[in-house]
Amino acid sequence: MMAMRPRHWAGALALWALAGMAGAQPVKVGVIGPFSGPSSDFGTPMLQGIQLAVEQFNAVGGYLGRPVELVVKDDQGSPDTGRQRSQELASEGVVAALGFCNTGVAMKSLDVFQQAKLPLIVPCATGTPVTRTYPAAQSFIFRTSAPDNIQAPFVVEDILRRGWTRVALFADDTGYGQAGRKDVEAALAAHQLTPVYATNFPLGVKSLAPQLQAARDAGAQVIFSYTVGPENAVIAQGRKELGWKVPQVGGWTLSFPFFIQGGKDAAEGALTAQTFIAEPSNERRASFLSTYARAFKGRPAVPMAAAQGYDAAYLLMYALLGIRDGQVNGPALKHSLENLQRVYYGVVATYERPFSAEEKEAITPNMLVMGKVQAGAVTFAYPEDAKRNLLVQRKR
Repeated sequence: MMAMRPRHWAGALALWALAGMAGAQPVKVGVIGPFSGPSSDFGTPMLQGIQLAVEQFNAVGGYLGRPVELVVKDDQGSPDTGRQRSQELASEGVVAALGFCNTGVAMKSLDVFQQAKLPLIVPCATGTPVTRTYPAAQSFIFRTSAPDNIQAPFVVEDILRRGWTRVALFADDTGYGQAGRKDVEAALAAHQLTPVYATNFPLGVKSLAPQLQAARDAGAQVIFSYTVGPENAVIAQGRKELGWKVPQVGGWTLSFPFFIQGGKDAAEGALTAQTFIAEPSNERRASFLSTYARAFKGRPAVPMAAAQGYDAAYLLMYALLGIRDGQVNGPALKHSLENLQRVYYGVVATYERPFSAEEKEAITPNMLVMGKVQAGAVTFAYPEDAKRNLLVQRKR
């Protein structure tokens, strides 16, 4: 028999592992997010990151020979639909769930998972209240995205270093926008500052010209926007139409296609808090980006969503591996997530004990970098951040 070449071993092992799982009872994991509708441009990359991780996990044997099977539900970015889909997941035998991109949608459904004692890992929604709804020790709600109470201070610190102290604050009226507004106001207050102008607006607004003019009249030096959709581009285009050359800054949503493509040249130079920038700054990230591109025929529309979904799925699967007796249920997974024995070398971070009974957030401020919209993509705003990103950060 011809000897198998080393480069063929990985593929052969994957085939043997899959053959061994044939007929094995799957471990069902729910995935919920906006896979249609206005928020799908970051919901879909989140789903694809999760799918990629699960495919890799199953290819090497899954959990004790059992494959992980994803049960996918589309919340359409609607709080009511999200709650209904969450209830469906809880009734369909999933042992845990990954999901939510919209803070308002997540908030309407958290109690479904908490009452069912099903761990929920949130890869995208960043509203601060998501992980504060329940006392940490009892909470089944975990997160691998950067909460707004660290994003907002991070951006505020940056704009103050640049000498911009007169801030106009634009926030939509969703749960995300309003929670973000509170975090920005708190971050400014820590420096004895208040916005020189602040306004709320509904999703779907087509013009904010009067509000932008009022902000300009108030002497704002920078616009801090907190909205999840095309309204970020409405702000950018409105600023351009006024001939008002002030920068626009914000949380991670300024990296979305809605803003970059919708704002066009008016989006150039915007500054945004990021956990992951789609540049091959180290081996792990280069491997993830190339694998994703092969699997899905291109780069992710929102790289942070894909990377955070990928890492969230692996953390859940590492928690599965921590249950050695095969008795998988929600409380056992919660305990395992809070006491992970293995370090997961992820693409956003190196996760060494990312969670505990008293800590449900995996991301800390040292993992953030400032991104800058440039030539239709997001790159590093500072060369030193690009250098620092050669090393994947650990939790502090």
